[in-house]
Amino acid sequence: MSASSQIAYEWKGLPWKRFQTVTFKLQKRIYRASQRGNLKLVRSLQKLLVKSQAATHLAVRRVTQENHGKKTAGVDGVKQLTPPQRLELAKKIHAKPYQKKAKAVRRVWIPKPGKDEKRPLGIPVMEERARQALAKLALEPEWEARFEPNSYGFRPGRSAHDAISYIFTCIRACPKYVLDADIAKCFDRINHLTLLEKLNTYPQMRRTIKSWLQAGILDGSRLFPSEEGAPQGGVITPPTMLQNALFRA
Repeated sequence: MSASSQIAYEWKGLPWKRFQTVTFKLQKRIYRASQRGNLKLVRSLQKLLVKSQAATHLAVRRVTQENHGKKTAGVDGVKQLTPPQRLELAKKIHAKPYQKKAKAVRRVWIPKPGKDEKRPLGIPVMEERARQALAKLALEPEWEARFEPNSYGFRPGRSAHDAISYIFTCIRACPKYVLDADIAKCFDRINHLTLLEKLNTYPQMRRTIKSWLQAGILDGSRLFPSEEGAPQGGVITPPTMLQNALFRA
């Protein structure tokens, strides 16, 4: 067996079920502490999760194997990591889960369904996608405990079908008014300071998220500053958990 084949076997043979169990138990404790309003315990458990090998390996597997975006490269051109590269990335992130400066995101334009205009995406490099997935594992349980029970957008285990079912339950007895609203350029105009204040997380995580928000955008050969807004396309940036955190009632 070659060295690369042996490493591939090692990656596949990692105790993934145990990793999932350990991570889920920590997330469950974060969720319950958040429900009780015990922010000190929430922060302590989040730091513990971010530093755990289990959560780190799950984050790397998610962005390098499970996500559809695994074949899309960031500004460094890296995509579709091999098992040896995944193991190396997991070791690197486990040693340094936080960062002060992030690489720029790569601008990709995709068509909007039924419209002539295109939607801008910001694709982070693979390493930062893995760090974002790790941060999401730590932060999401805290906010899931605080979100409104009848919000459904971009939340784990919820879908548009759940929202439709709830609406049907509300209106089948008697007619009601429905408010349909759309915020123009919502994601492009998010204020970074307001978002970070709303998130109200611990300093290391705050600095890391700030670095992702202010990484800059590389569109072709031109680099643009990102002084406001949050590029769609990353693991942790809108429309995901941060959007829900910002607009939570």
